[in-house]
Amino acid sequence: MIHFNLEALLAEKGKTRYWLAKQAGMSHQNITKMTRNKAKGIRLETIEIFCQVLECTPNDLFIIDFEEPEG
Repeated sequence: MIHFNLEALLAEKGKTRYWLAKQAGMSHQNITKMTRNKAKGIRLETIEIFCQVLECTPNDLFIIDFEEPEG
């Protein structure tokens, strides 16, 4: 499963979700959904904006959990 790493990136940079929402031109509610991994999708344009604002790469924005299949 792929998860956003936004909370960790924001904490590392000493920034808030509100700051990110203002910088990205998005609603605070949408940023909160993403940081809580409740968003069902994300546009490439949004990834690009996050990378510019947070000075990171797309690899920094996401974490992949590889879970062992049961059985």
